[in-house]
Amino acid sequence: MEEKQILCVGLVVLDIINVMDKYPEEDTDSRCLSQRWQRGGNASNSCTVLSLLGAPCAFMGSLARGHVADFVLDDLRRYSVDLRYMVFQTTGSVPISTVIISEASGSRTILHAYRNLPDVSAKDFEKVELTRFKWIHIEGRNASEQVKMLQRIEQHNARQPPESKIQVSVEVEKPREELYQLFGYGDVVFVSKDVAKHFGFRSAKEALRGLYSRVRKGATLVCAWAEEGADALGPDGRLLHSDAFPPPRVVDTLGAGDTFNAAVIFSLSQGVGSDTG
Repeated sequence: MEEKQILCVGLVVLDIINVMDKYPEEDTDSRCLSQRWQRGGNASNSCTVLSLLGAPCAFMGSLARGHVADFVLDDLRRYSVDLRYMVFQTTGSVPISTVIISEASGSRTILHAYRNLPDVSAKDFEKVELTRFKWIHIEGRNASEQVKMLQRIEQHNARQPPESKIQVSVEVEKPREELYQLFGYGDVVFVSKDVAKHFGFRSAKEALRGLYSRVRKGATLVCAWAEEGADALGPDGRLLHSDAFPPPRVVDTLGAGDTFNAAVIFSLSQGVGSDTG
């Protein structure tokens, strides 16, 4: 029997990455050390990591036809990501992010151009054959539509035996009021440091204790806090912590959170539970 996949729903963008010896001063003409095109976007990046870890995965996101879309699709195929549920829009253009990486400080600055491309809708999601998947991850974006997607998964799960239910995770990354309704969905909820700080919390532990009442019964809330590591809080009330394990030299932090999310999803989808630490 074919192994069930992990589906990531969310954003794919073109990252134009400019590497500089130092961050440019205002009103100056600066030379880049290098420049490259790279596929980005939270859910898209997580698919890359899941594929590298050996998980069969699929990506669902919006694209507009053109040479940028061709580049993005070719790169997704390079990582054997299933693209059958891609949505091609007739309006808007593929989002582009200009990224400036300073070698001197290790900082990264992102300028994002959204370009009016519609997000995946609940109607688009109706075409997804849910029985193909063991896990579905939703990157919080157009939350009112995504709630309908999550409700469809709940209705599907209600008809399935326990071993056939789809596990669900959601990511609440941006401090936007509309996204906070997503806390109430998902077996695993990822909340970002930015959102935690927006609520006034000063650590991952504080954020988990303060926000756990927003998740549904039985869910696990996860918060990563950069070099301080990550914490998780589950229904048993036990707080779990993992230190960060930085490489000898940090080149840049682009996609770090997406990598973390994918690693957690992969481990949990393989049956690694909280009892293992």
